[in-house]
Amino acid sequence: MTDDMEMSTMSRQDPVERLRDAINSHDPQRVADCFTPDYVAEVPHRPAEGFTGNEHVLANWTGIYGRLPDIRAQLLRRATAGPELWTEWEMVGTGPDGATVVLDGPAIIWIRDGRIARSRFYLGPVPAPVPTGN
Repeated sequence: MTDDMEMSTMSRQDPVERLRDAINSHDPQRVADCFTPDYVAEVPHRPAEGFTGNEHVLANWTGIYGRLPDIRAQLLRRATAGPELWTEWEMVGTGPDGATVVLDGPAIIWIRDGRIARSRFYLGPVPAPVPTGN
């Protein structure tokens, strides 16, 4: 596929669904490609974790896949408010100790040219569901 064809396909596909599919592909470069080169990540409840650039996205997801190799992302809800996409995510994987790791929460996303240009990211760890005995 040529770069022009890839960009054309990228602009037509929903950016949030593309991100979900990229996360579930376990390919960190595919995840990073969902973001603009000058992407700005804000983490309001942990400001020191904010960053700029899709190269940082690549590094982050390379590390995540190293710790949670079977992570799966699910988009629970979404809404549009002007230029903002409000999304709620659940990500589940198996940690190095074999325990289930669950990350839940919202992310507010702004899109430019079919890619994520900015986000306010609120996902965090939550207790894994306890299996019920029947």
